[in-house]
Amino acid sequence: MTDSTQKKITDAEWEVMRVVWTNGKATSREIISVLQEKMDWKQATVKTLIGRLVDKGLLATEPIGNKFIYSATVSEQESVGGATEDLLAHVCTKKVGSTIAELIGRATLSHADVALLEKVIAAKKRTAVDEVKCMCTPGQCNCKQTGCVHKEESPDGK
Repeated sequence: MTDSTQKKITDAEWEVMRVVWTNGKATSREIISVLQEKMDWKQATVKTLIGRLVDKGLLATEPIGNKFIYSATVSEQESVGGATEDLLAHVCTKKVGSTIAELIGRATLSHADVALLEKVIAAKKRTAVDEVKCMCTPGQCNCKQTGCVHKEESPDGK
């Protein structure tokens, strides 16, 4: 993972990045147009967010005449991967499976998405372990206090 993916992207900044990722490159006017329609944000708000992303090194600027063209220095896939790692780092390792199941349960998925998940799960079955070891510091979960073994619940809670 690159240094730029280590930098946190706020929810508002994600909206700007999504516009740039979609278009490959964009002017501030193009970004503002999309986000005024979607989020009802003012021009100054969007320009502030663009500036923060440039300062973080997540957007590159290319001057053309009297305007700048913005492009992402990190891919959407890298950023989503980093956000996923951040989320899972906040969960007891014994609860990662149920957390992923909850995410899948909440998502609207296409048949192609479900087929992809089935393929990933089939591959994961070959390397699955009988029990996941808790990596939490004592006091962050009940595992080390009670010696419990989390049994992953099914998405329907059973």
